[in-house]
Amino acid sequence: MQLFYNPNINEATETFSFDKEESKHIIKVLRKKDTDILFVTNGEGFLFKTEITLASDNKCTVKILSFEKAAPTKFKLHLAVAPTKMNDRYEWFLEKATEIGIHEITPIICDRSERKVVNLERFDKILLAAMKQCNQLYLPKLNEAVTFKEFIKRKNDGFQLIAHCEETDKKTLKSVLKPNEDVTLLIGPEGDFSEKEIALALENNYIPVSLGNTRLRTETAAVVACHSVVFFNEN
Repeated sequence: MQLFYNPNINEATETFSFDKEESKHIIKVLRKKDTDILFVTNGEGFLFKTEITLASDNKCTVKILSFEKAAPTKFKLHLAVAPTKMNDRYEWFLEKATEIGIHEITPIICDRSERKVVNLERFDKILLAAMKQCNQLYLPKLNEAVTFKEFIKRKNDGFQLIAHCEETDKKTLKSVLKPNEDVTLLIGPEGDFSEKEIALALENNYIPVSLGNTRLRTETAAVVACHSVVFFNEN
């Protein structure tokens, strides 16, 4: 199934048109024509079956024939991950986490972060492409980048966890998880969280966890954590 995206449609929508860029792709590249069927999601769990009524490369118009909604997961996973020095590594994480089933992502700027500015527009495109490619019906929420201190002061639902490499008492990620419970997990930059950041997280009731016996890159740790939480919650 080839999946298209339109964030502005819902159960009440009867017809809609794609923008010029998407219309050109549908008609010129994919060579779709009148009466062809397209499957569309709004990124909120809905799958719409539509039929082309106007095969225009400027304004491809469809009517909705039917729709269904995928049940949301009983848990939500929010990863707060420091930007990597190389953008392509963070983009790889975004793509793979979307495929696996992450719900929310926040870039966090840490004491040892080498990159302090991110391109959210570019990141959004990565998430959208990954969602369409793997036929996900829920588009992950991408938040503005914030400092570690700003993020840690926020109250998040469920378990609040921090994964770091310091030789201190830590629990395994698996040992602290419970089925169908929300999780917020912090992943640091290449140089890890600073001692001050770890102390601040503990003061705010974050639980220190280990992701294994080896030292992982930021993007690898994020994908490992994402898969671990999603796999743990599979029925």
